[in-house]
Amino acid sequence: MVYVLLAEGFELVEAMAPVDILHRAKVEVRTVGVTGKTVKASNGVPVTADIEIAGAVTEGLDCIVLPGGLPGTINLEKSGEVQGLIDFCQSEGKLIGAICAAPSILAHKGLLKGREATAFPSFQKDVEEGGGRLSEKFVCRDGQFITARGMGVSTSFGLELAAALTSPETAAGIKTGIQFA
Repeated sequence: MVYVLLAEGFELVEAMAPVDILHRAKVEVRTVGVTGKTVKASNGVPVTADIEIAGAVTEGLDCIVLPGGLPGTINLEKSGEVQGLIDFCQSEGKLIGAICAAPSILAHKGLLKGREATAFPSFQKDVEEGGGRLSEKFVCRDGQFITARGMGVSTSFGLELAAALTSPETAAGIKTGIQFA
């Protein structure tokens, strides 16, 4: 199972594109409201989450996805429950995806130290200050971490998550099916 964590002010496309791609890959995915059941995206669009963070469990959890956006990233980082899910995934070798500003959360925890990673340009300093090796790639995987630059590569980010959780062939089939360049 994959949790896509939604906190007030999240970037809508960075959350929903991976949800869509993972559904196409037949991966069980749930949106998790960190700041309530209905969460407003950074553009004001309300999204009703599948579950609230209080109902999140680690049994059967394979991956968490941290969308960027402001103040969504700040709200994710200050959540003790989100920090606990990150710690669980890190210690259990589970996949962690973070896009745009959200890789800064991982960098602040020291999880990107010595790893190749990327982030939105204004958050790349966080990756470097956290000991990460800044990648020129728009979507980058290093071990259990998949990071991405921003909203413009949300579909590519979702495809990389799908490849890691299923197979590269499954992701390639989805890419072909959506006529993605």
